[in-house]
Amino acid sequence: MDNTGGPAVVDLAAIRDVIAELESDPKKINPLVPVDVVIDHSVRVDVAKCADALKQNMDLEFSRNKERFSFFKWASSAFNNMLVLPPGSGILHQVNLEYLSRVVFKADGVLYPDSVVGTDSHTTMINSLGVAGWGVGGIEAMAAMLGQPMSMVLPGVVGFKLTGKLQDGVTTTDLALTLTQMLRKHGVVGKFIEFHGEGVGSIPLPARATIANMTPEYGATMGFFPVDQVALDYLRLIGRSDET
Repeated sequence: MDNTGGPAVVDLAAIRDVIAELESDPKKINPLVPVDVVIDHSVRVDVAKCADALKQNMDLEFSRNKERFSFFKWASSAFNNMLVLPPGSGILHQVNLEYLSRVVFKADGVLYPDSVVGTDSHTTMINSLGVAGWGVGGIEAMAAMLGQPMSMVLPGVVGFKLTGKLQDGVTTTDLALTLTQMLRKHGVVGKFIEFHGEGVGSIPLPARATIANMTPEYGATMGFFPVDQVALDYLRLIGRSDET
């Protein structure tokens, strides 16, 4: 997210300045892993109840944040491994779910699962698609950008077995709040929650995303769902290739 991820990008630019002062090549300083910056959480509603309200609000947004947006635009072309999504692209975690997530990486003939750290506590929404990820602070994000490992206590894993399916009239909100209540009562602070059992297959991806997004509310580090047929069907729905 740009509000919290911005300082990390500024730090990269500052490192380039130091390298230049040392008469070395500043272009050598780049993120070592893919970095996506979504400009989010900053749009105000100044205009409403007219056909071009969105355009007017976006114009005001750009005029108020010209310097900050210009910096991000520079960063998107100056650094390798960095993608910047402009204002108006959508809500951060939905953009991550629908557009940015890889689910599986392929490098040098090796396939390996996707993982992510984000500078927002609700990064866990991506757990719904079988991607391991959670929110971190700016220092940890900076370390990850530079290819450094993040130290953490090995978390406990709590399995949450789901059976059957939701009855008619029971909403995703009902399910998410019930799970949250149960997990808070059990005590899962700092743990990885893994949803499993035959009932998982009956939960659609949007509902899984809601449950995973609630992870900070029940105190866990992750609320993880598997890459199963539901996840694969969703990948096809959002236009991912058959190869993926």
